[in-house]
Amino acid sequence: MIAHYNAQDADAYVALMTEDACEAGYRGAVIREGKEGTRTGLKAMFAEFPENRAEIVTGYELGEFAVLHERVYRSAAAEPFEVMSIYSFEGDLCSRVEFIR
Repeated sequence: MIAHYNAQDADAYVALMTEDACEAGYRGAVIREGKEGTRTGLKAMFAEFPENRAEIVTGYELGEFAVLHERVYRSAAAEPFEVMSIYSFEGDLCSRVEFIR
């Protein structure tokens, strides 16, 4: 998923998600709802930040969960920011991503 994110390929990114997948703040409000909402939101973000990319600092897997410490760069001139991302899976597809920032 991160490779697709870094390629700014929203279609390939959401192809790895369940139909009702979402992205949300940790234990908080949904930021992007459903596969289509995620696609639309990512495309808008990529248009706003054409140099956007995420670097995985470290990651862990446990059962149907993956936790990634990511460093996100919006542009070459902007300071990167840190985020913890919790990916929940149903089989081979991601059903939810929660961000701690």
